[in-house]
Amino acid sequence: MRAARLIRLVLLLQSRRSMTAGELAAELEVSERTVARDVAALSEAGVPVYADRGRAGGYRLLGGYRTRLTGLDRDEAEALFLSGVPSALRDMGLADTASAARLKLAAALRPELRDAEHSAAGRFHLDAPHWWQAPETPEALPLVAEAVWAESTLSADYRRGDGRTVTRVWEPHGLVLKAGAWYLAARPVGAAGHRIYRVARFSAAAVTGEPFARDPEFDLPAFWAERAAAFARSILRESVRLRLTAAGARQLRRHTDRTAADEALAAAGPPDERGRVTVTLPVESLDVAFEQLLTLGPEVEVLGPEALRTRLARAAERTAALYRSPGT
Repeated sequence: MRAARLIRLVLLLQSRRSMTAGELAAELEVSERTVARDVAALSEAGVPVYADRGRAGGYRLLGGYRTRLTGLDRDEAEALFLSGVPSALRDMGLADTASAARLKLAAALRPELRDAEHSAAGRFHLDAPHWWQAPETPEALPLVAEAVWAESTLSADYRRGDGRTVTRVWEPHGLVLKAGAWYLAARPVGAAGHRIYRVARFSAAAVTGEPFARDPEFDLPAFWAERAAAFARSILRESVRLRLTAAGARQLRRHTDRTAADEALAAAGPPDERGRVTVTLPVESLDVAFEQLLTLGPEVEVLGPEALRTRLARAAERTAALYRSPGT
């Protein structure tokens, strides 16, 4: 543990001109007293660490000293490819590995390029979760991620959509972070075909250590895209008939399923004399359609089913009644 910390300290000083004890302590997650002891140990070992005294002082390496301990191991190299999603690295327990990889990369760069990490991070950032929704951090995620990296089978309890819990062993092929939620693409041992599982529903997870033969033809991005599209289509079990103004047609894809809206508009006939188009739109349910179409206000008229038309008409009447009397 200490040896790894000493190497990180040297790499930090090698990638930056000077760092204060407080900055080093924050990066290494230790106290300033520990930093001082580590610097003394490095000096005794022949590493030329120099302490600048005074208010603006800090630690730096003398004489252009460079360590050759910059080679990436496999774990660090793999984590480096995920470093654009820091929250994902943290949730999977790979933050320290990625940090070590970035330090080694920075130390290997020419001095004039060492600010590239901070330059890029200051200009581009990925925020995966939806607005107004706290991202989930499943308790089992680090173990699931470990099984994925190690290509080891995973034993766990899984709570299905109907509330029942099953205990199985899976061959985990890949993880997907979608809108703040984690999903596992895996194949149950003894079963054919890969499936999607929500990681938050796993409990009592354990990495068995038993390797499995990973399917060389498995393409995680393509598999996810296919399953996501199939899922989106599968939940659209109802349909509604709408008459839309030009503004309503423009807004429809922002308030309903985008693909379904695009296909409905593409299949619509020509506009009527008032510029309105009539479409048939697949929806998840009439309750969901009510909430979605209510946001379009007078830009949409529901032609059917009659129950949804009546419900929206009543909502419009109640809204109009609120505005007929002066507010308080």
